[in-house]
This record gives sequence, structure tokens and C-alpha cells, in this order.
Amino acid sequence: SVPLLQAARKRNSLNLIELRETELEEQFVRGDGPGGQATNKTNNCVVLKHIPSGIVVKCHQTRSVEKNRKIAREILQEKVDLFYKGEDSDVFKEKKASEKQKQEKKRRAKENLERKKLLKEMQQLDKE
Repeated sequence: SVPLLQAARKRNSLNLIELRETELEEQFVRGDGPGGQATNKTNNCVVLKHIPSGIVVKCHQTRSVEKNRKIAREILQEKVDLFYKGEDSDVFKEKKASEKQKQEKKRRAKENLERKKLLKEMQQLDKE
């Protein structure tokens, strides 16, 4: 099973719960990680909190505050949708589908590897 809040950040989800700006608490803080002086002097990391659910998102993906605000809202919207809808959420369904595809791809790769090994063994037996 997939931890619900980790399934967020999938695109193409159309049926998400709408967020109201009155339910959001927004802060701008200094980001962390590499970047040296550029990171240490600018407050371009966005911390967004959904007050009713208590979900907090921190976004420092770009150097632009506006882009970080937009990305943070998208992530928060998906996490809030997961929080309230659970397994009925489109985000959760997309995550499950992509995991299923990944497992299928792994299974096929494993089968192909087995076939190659078998073919190699048969070729060596023919040589002897």
C-alpha cells in the first residue's frame, strides 16, 4: 500500500478539492541546501499551511518566489485531496496505476533476462 500523503505531486489530476485563500497560511523563509550566499540571503522558500487539515508544504524548487508559490499550492491541493478523499482520490489512483505499470515492466525485464540466460546455456550446450 502507498502512504497517502507521499502519493501527492502527480500531474493530470482534474478532480481535486479546491483550496480557498482564507484557509491558507503562507510564509516566506530562507531555503536550505546548496546555493551558498544566494540561498542564505533570500527568503524565496514558501511554507504553505492548510489550516483546517494542518497539512504543511515547503517548496524551494526554484529561485523565483512566484513559481515556488504556484508549485506549493499545487502540491498542497493534491495532499489535501488525498487527506480528505483517501483511496478515492484521483492522485491516489494515478499513483497506484503507475506503480502497477512499473511492476509489470520489472516483471517483463526479468522474464527477458531469464530467456537470455536460457538461450545462452542452450548455445553453450550446442557447442559442446
